[in-house]
Amino acid sequence: MSSSSYEQTLAPEPPVAPAPQAASFGDGCAVRMVDRQKVAEVVAAMPAEETIAELAQVFGLLADPGRVRVITALLEGGEMCVCDIAAACGSSESAVSHALRLLRAHRVVRVRRAGRRAYYRLDDSHVRMLLDLALAHVGHRAEAPA
Repeated sequence: MSSSSYEQTLAPEPPVAPAPQAASFGDGCAVRMVDRQKVAEVVAAMPAEETIAELAQVFGLLADPGRVRVITALLEGGEMCVCDIAAACGSSESAVSHALRLLRAHRVVRVRRAGRRAYYRLDDSHVRMLLDLALAHVGHRAEAPA
């Protein structure tokens, strides 16, 4: 949506605050009033739809525990062959190979061939940072008081 068409959809009516309702602890607003400037800034900073879709795919790859084990093994072990990754993850080589194919297709891992063997590693430091941050986030949530 272009910013001009966006402004046209918001421009006709000034923000009006309806009568306050009882406070709610849900996800909605107790009083609905749109901050047009903030919304316009957020819309302008929002990545393109193609970028959003690619980002969702990367996070989707992390939604499978088997793939997360493979990524974690590579994070901890560096460059590894399929049989070593499978042994470290407690998975079959077939399952690991399938996970690695998906991860390669989305540029999460990279392969290096040496004769008949293939060695995999995380593609770049961004993948390492993403996993490190996710692990820290999970650890932070586990440490938080209930």
